[in-house]
Amino acid sequence: MKVLILGAGGKTGRLVVEKALASGHDVTVLVHTPEDDTQHQPTFPATVQVFHGDVRNPTKLDQAMQGQQAVVDTIGGKKPFLNTDLETSAVKVVIDVMKRNQVKRLIVVSALGEGESKAQTSFFYEHLLMPIFLRGILPDKANMESEVEHSGFDFIIVRPSILKDSEDTGKTHVAPKGEIAHTITRAGLAQFLVDQLTQDQYLGQAVTLTDQ
Repeated sequence: MKVLILGAGGKTGRLVVEKALASGHDVTVLVHTPEDDTQHQPTFPATVQVFHGDVRNPTKLDQAMQGQQAVVDTIGGKKPFLNTDLETSAVKVVIDVMKRNQVKRLIVVSALGEGESKAQTSFFYEHLLMPIFLRGILPDKANMESEVEHSGFDFIIVRPSILKDSEDTGKTHVAPKGEIAHTITRAGLAQFLVDQLTQDQYLGQAVTLTDQ
């Protein structure tokens, strides 16, 4: 499948690129780093088609979107305690450009604590992380989710629990209602996102993802 990965310069995005290639997909990325900024330029395998520009620039995004069959959006800010509309403003442009290019499948990364997943958070997550550390991004995540849900696409919203940079545990799963979600490896999240390119089980849903 031809897939465009957004946020590919981040920790999760790079793993999605790696696992998408390993699964045989044709990968394109749009990275925010200017092409002439060699010091901060993320590197990708030669088989990856790389475009440079702000995802909120429809002209740049349209160039990267042409010929794609799916989009994986891993965009996220580095300071989750600051108020932002980054993900909402980005996904609005993504949706418009996808419609122009007749791309139907959109997979996005949200956050544990959104919607009904709040019932799956631990006491620590609900009473410390959400009101303090995540207070800036959660409203943005909620608005982003709403845009995706009303897009008319074959969408999957993935709400990962606390991310860890350790090796994949092999225990990544969608937490059923009533299960408290604690942590998940980025590798496990990335593999799940790639798996959704060719699986339909969770289409039209927002799912909580965890290892334990």
